[in-house]
Amino acid sequence: MPHFTVVPVKDLAQSSHDSLEGINWVDYRNTGQENHDHHDTVSSDGHQEDSPFFNSADTASKKNDFYDRNLALFEEELDIRPKVSSLLSRLVNYTNITQGAKEHEEEESTEASRRKTPKSPNMGTMMGVYLPCLQNIFGVILFLRLTWIVGMAGIMQSLLIVLMCCSCTMLTAISMSAIATNGVVPAGGAYFMISRSLGPEFGGAVGLCFYLGTTFASAMYILGAIEIFLKYLFPQAAIFHATDPLGNDSAMLNNMRVYGSICLILMAVVVFVGVKYVNKLASLFLACVIISIVSIYAGAIKSMTHPPEFTICMLGNRTLVRDRFDVCAKTVMEGNISVPSQLWHRFCLAENISSAQCDDYFIQNNVTEIQGIPGLGSGIISDNMWGNYLQKGEILEKAGLQSVDALGTMENFGMYASADIATSFTLLVGIFFPSATGIMAGSNRSGDLRDAQKSIPVGTILAITTTSLVYFSSVVLFGSCIEGVVLRDKFGDAVRKNLVVGTLSWPSPWVIVIGSFFSTVGAGLQSLTGAPRLLQAIAKDNIIPFLRVFGHGKGNGEPTWALLLTGLIAELGILIASLDMVAPILSMFFLMCYLFVNLACAVQTLLRTPNWRPRFKYYHWALSFLGMSMCLALMFISSWYYAIVAMGIAGMIYKYIEYQGAEKEWGDGIRGLSLSAARYALLRLEAGPPHTKNWRPQLLVLLKLDEDLHVKYPRLLTFASQLKAGKGLTIVGSVVQGNFLDSYGEMQAAEQAIKNMMDIERVKGFCQVVVASKVREGIVHLIQSCGLGGMMHNTVVMGWPYRWRQSEDPRAWKTFINTVRCTTAAHLALMVPKNVSFYPSNHERFTDGNIDVWWIVHDGGMLMLLPFLLKQHKVWRKCMMRIFTVAQMDDNSIQMKKDLATFLYQLRIEAEVEVVEMHDSDISAYTYERTLMMEQRSQMLRQMRLSSAERQREAQLIKDRHSLVRMGSLYSDEEEEVVEAPPEKVQMTWTKEKCEAERRNRNNAPENFRELMSLKPDQSNVRRMHTAVKLNEVIVNRSHDARLVLLNMPGPPRDTDGDENYMEFLEVLTEGLERVLLVRGGGREVITIYS
Repeated sequence: MPHFTVVPVKDLAQSSHDSLEGINWVDYRNTGQENHDHHDTVSSDGHQEDSPFFNSADTASKKNDFYDRNLALFEEELDIRPKVSSLLSRLVNYTNITQGAKEHEEEESTEASRRKTPKSPNMGTMMGVYLPCLQNIFGVILFLRLTWIVGMAGIMQSLLIVLMCCSCTMLTAISMSAIATNGVVPAGGAYFMISRSLGPEFGGAVGLCFYLGTTFASAMYILGAIEIFLKYLFPQAAIFHATDPLGNDSAMLNNMRVYGSICLILMAVVVFVGVKYVNKLASLFLACVIISIVSIYAGAIKSMTHPPEFTICMLGNRTLVRDRFDVCAKTVMEGNISVPSQLWHRFCLAENISSAQCDDYFIQNNVTEIQGIPGLGSGIISDNMWGNYLQKGEILEKAGLQSVDALGTMENFGMYASADIATSFTLLVGIFFPSATGIMAGSNRSGDLRDAQKSIPVGTILAITTTSLVYFSSVVLFGSCIEGVVLRDKFGDAVRKNLVVGTLSWPSPWVIVIGSFFSTVGAGLQSLTGAPRLLQAIAKDNIIPFLRVFGHGKGNGEPTWALLLTGLIAELGILIASLDMVAPILSMFFLMCYLFVNLACAVQTLLRTPNWRPRFKYYHWALSFLGMSMCLALMFISSWYYAIVAMGIAGMIYKYIEYQGAEKEWGDGIRGLSLSAARYALLRLEAGPPHTKNWRPQLLVLLKLDEDLHVKYPRLLTFASQLKAGKGLTIVGSVVQGNFLDSYGEMQAAEQAIKNMMDIERVKGFCQVVVASKVREGIVHLIQSCGLGGMMHNTVVMGWPYRWRQSEDPRAWKTFINTVRCTTAAHLALMVPKNVSFYPSNHERFTDGNIDVWWIVHDGGMLMLLPFLLKQHKVWRKCMMRIFTVAQMDDNSIQMKKDLATFLYQLRIEAEVEVVEMHDSDISAYTYERTLMMEQRSQMLRQMRLSSAERQREAQLIKDRHSLVRMGSLYSDEEEEVVEAPPEKVQMTWTKEKCEAERRNRNNAPENFRELMSLKPDQSNVRRMHTAVKLNEVIVNRSHDARLVLLNMPGPPRDTDGDENYMEFLEVLTEGLERVLLVRGGGREVITIYS
């Protein structure tokens, strides 16, 4: 299948860069300049739309031209965007030449030949589209099987078969015309149109189906040519011969395999050596087809007055094989004596008529002779109006003749003309449909057409109309001129092994035999030429990795490896050896291709994409859907099991491209369809919050990046992927500190790093990185603005601020607590995996162990739901779930356990239930001491930060005397401002007051220390610490060996002065536990007992 390149007329340096994408590279040089080193390539591999509207290189040579006085307002943009006049002058200097058979004749040469100015496309509608379509549509089925189809199905059902097939191709041609006229269609045929309309997945799947259909078509044409050769031209060339009458079919099949393989090798050699000869002989093959069809019409007209002499010998009402005997009679007269004829000896054993042992049916029935071609005016049309389907081995019988039923011997079965296969309406549809294919021939040559957007619709529709009229009229003529038993005789056994359609032709049957032989050979060569080019085009698009090797070929671009694969696949079709078995196979692949052409047109029409502007206006989405439905119906009508196999092959290729293929952005309709479906779904979701039954955690994962923009804790993503198992929404967010204009590149790098890590950890979701002057503000922006419409996050996952105790900088833990407060204010759930580095990877498996849930306060059911979701993943699947709840002194722990077990049973959650009793006890000295240490440390750090901040502010004040320093609260949001470090040497002017203040500060240092040591802890802090210590003791005692501990996360204090103490409480609560997940509900029920 040829493909397409856009090349500048005056400079062919880039002509080797061939691509199906169309405009592969764009040159904005002045037409008079020659600069062969300039390469500005915009290709599909770069995920960009090929466009001549942007160029970022080679601007220096154009400044004099660009900086025009009249365009001074745009002079800064003219460096990267050309003037309209420059753009148009470049576009008109482009032409399109096909990388198919024609230019290979010109490109077998050196660089000099490549620099020739290519001929502009000059083919019109007649030569470029109409005649090639006629040649591809008319084929072997018309000459070898149409008479047999009419005989088996009758005229009425045959007309229905033709109507169904031709209507399907006509509707497909209308859809194809709309796509082909929607812009420049490079010579890639159906593959190019489908892939650019429906995306690489559909394009690759249907492109390969089309390739397989074309390959099997070459096998079918070769089998047709060999059938004509062995049956009608040289029957004596058969290598295998039947030893008994029943083995004739197998011998014929073996002959077909041997000669078919030889013919395939010869054709492949011809295609490999010289494609130009195939193209030059195309007109000869077309002439053979037209002459053969004209001879059929001439013979039918002549039969009105002088029907041809082809008599049929009938025994009773059974049709006899005419070449087995000489005279159609039981006896012949030799002189005056009646002696047994050759026919007699075929059915009888003895020479003597009176004492012979003969076949019972032969004895009891008379031998008669009837006209095989009664002619157009004979009225035989009434007998052939309705169908007469036969089973395999059933003898051809004429209904009107008298016959005496009697059992005949099997030895004489070979004397009768019989059906070689069982027939049905559905089988005949599958066999006939290939004679309606070939409508893509015009679109495949679009690179050679003078005006493709006009020629393709007119030529294709006119060709389908012509061929349909020929098929309809042929069905009527065959049924009106030829005897029914002759029509049902597939191989012409009743008419002395003549081709049945040849018996009707004028002036001689040899016109049809020779003409059909050459036309089938030519069609086989054309298919064998086109299929490798189609495979090469798919391989060069690089969407199917394992096909890359077939994109290479000889030095002149001939697809050598693709030709080799095509020959091997065609050999499989030839080994089937039966034309009637191969035809339904290629019908499936062509129908699959036509189905997706219609789908492509319908999708583009319904989506109303801005780029959908076909010049061909006589299309409608309803016609495309009707054509698509007819294709699908014909697939299952002709052969439901072949249809399932073809769809299975296409489905496997689709999924393979989806998972393994190279990503392409072709602006296809499926992307637009996805956008429309997403918009519709989002508008539906906007109606209200999800029901409790549909609630699942939609995650916003907050990641921290290091200085090199690498993800600091990738196990957060691992945990998210295990929790989601590919379901629901996952947004991964991060904050880059700085100014947006200055940090845009850093933001993109961070986003790419996060996406790479998401791929590694198999997280399916979206990434969003924001730039903010403060990390705290950036996180608030993410919490507020991530998501769209109903697809908003409802759960935030964030990491624990490790080493917060050792750091003098409070920003980390203050940002953490601020995020907790923001999620609470936004009514979002919060999950904080602590010690996340110890969490399992996706490749680990827990074969035993427990997931422990410590249910202290009710949080809407989050603690129940999360372990259930985790257990859906293979890492946690084998873990058991245990739920602990805490009972106070006045609680009935036994009743609590029963109620909790009942609640879990109604929730359909399997878990072990335990109630832990916590008795009231005095506050221990350890608790008191721990609280005291916490408050002393907090006071000391506060004083250290106070003195440090004062020194920095003093230096800043002296450095810039005219600046206004905001003296807000030391612990307000101002702490996140990054204060510039003062210079190493600061010139300070000391006054008497300042000296005395500094001396007082130094004298107060011992007093501050004594105050710190005499500090008494706050009683509320002591009580909180007591709770944390006691709970931690109980949790560690019961869950020290658990794989994961889920725990209610206490809320932060209302007073921000206690923030540091809050961090200490959380540390105490989770001490001694390897993996902890702190969970805070979002204020709504997330699990229900109702169905």
